[in-house]
Amino acid sequence: MDRTLKHNIAVNVTDGAFFGFGLGVASYMTVIPLFVATLTESPILIGLVSAMHEIGWYLPQLLTADHVARLRRYKVMVLMMTLHERLPFYAMALLALLAPTIGREVALVIMMILVIWGSMGGGLTATAWQSMIGKIMPVNYRGTFYGIQSSAANLTGAGGAVLAGLLLKSLESPQNFAVCFFICGVAMTISWGFLAWTREHDSPISEQSSADAAAASDETAAEQASRRRAALRDNLMRILRTDGNFRWFLVARMLAIFASMGLYFYSIFTVRRFGIDEAQVGAMTGVLMLFTVVANPLLGWLGDRTSHRVMYAVAVLMAGLSGGLAVIAPSANWMYVGFGLLGIAKAGLWTIPLPLTAEFGKESDRPYYIGLANTLIAPAAVAAPIIGGSLASGANFDAAFMLALFAGIAAVLVLLFVVKEPRRHQTDVIAPVIHAGALGGD
Repeated sequence: MDRTLKHNIAVNVTDGAFFGFGLGVASYMTVIPLFVATLTESPILIGLVSAMHEIGWYLPQLLTADHVARLRRYKVMVLMMTLHERLPFYAMALLALLAPTIGREVALVIMMILVIWGSMGGGLTATAWQSMIGKIMPVNYRGTFYGIQSSAANLTGAGGAVLAGLLLKSLESPQNFAVCFFICGVAMTISWGFLAWTREHDSPISEQSSADAAAASDETAAEQASRRRAALRDNLMRILRTDGNFRWFLVARMLAIFASMGLYFYSIFTVRRFGIDEAQVGAMTGVLMLFTVVANPLLGWLGDRTSHRVMYAVAVLMAGLSGGLAVIAPSANWMYVGFGLLGIAKAGLWTIPLPLTAEFGKESDRPYYIGLANTLIAPAAVAAPIIGGSLASGANFDAAFMLALFAGIAAVLVLLFVVKEPRRHQTDVIAPVIHAGALGGD
């Protein structure tokens, strides 16, 4: 391992650690919804916080793919775009202090705008960030890196969540929320500083960029924009049309989202079915966290040395089995096993798709693959908790868990018997990239 690689692993893992701590102190799943609950009694608006965060991560990634594909360095774009997911926390801190003065209705509108801003910032950063990591991390280190970074973020995030709980309990509202948001902003600023230390070399000038430069000299801004939109559309359709292996990977990812539905209501189910107390819930959550932290680097390391496709199948299988176990569990003690399985699934379902997606196609096409792999599964990511929640409320959870089990089995079958190993199944079957400069304007 050379010095540059060691440096990049160190600064990016530290970036992830501070980022995770910040999100632990001001989580989109807990702290922000709690603050919104002080501004409105509407469960729909409170629930929208987590939904908007999900949508904000997935949807914008495809919008930036064409621009990212033209870059020789990704870091500048990463640093500029990620400000949009970090700066809103400072604004949230100020808003929390001003909320009693400006009124709940106005504060609620501003807060929702800030949530959308921060969530979209993550999605606008994601394609460039994943492309940068895919470039600076060799293929046999990507899984290990993502695993270590995720574990660091989970550990510091747990510490941040504990701190948030203490602050919310010990300080008066809304000062407690303001302090949480401000600490998050500071942690994310430190995180940004480590991210800025990433060392990235220039990529060769692509044929597409050269064609763009030649065509742009004789075009108006509107003509350039139209040509680039056409090039983006045609390149995306080219990949979807010619790379059947990638299409099946997308199918597996959508099924995997439904297999992981248990993450949304596993704790609630355990409390209602077995009547356990808060201490047992805390212990089971600890099991979930422990297995997640251990599984993150382990699955990544094994994927680097064997197959990320197989490790993804293992994670999806664990998600499905956790649902099946919940249906047949005769006592609360069995749920410790279920939370352990869910912890492994949680680790793999986040960590493994990142290096696995980077193995499809060639480097110049990577931003398109990243954008497609995330944006096209957004409908499933939004629908899964809604469908799961509807089934859980109407059929006492069992129907939702059975759906998770069958979706997990289907995803595993697709991954193991239909999707070919992308490291060996390279995209020589894909047609050449469609250069924007070749679309009219001659």
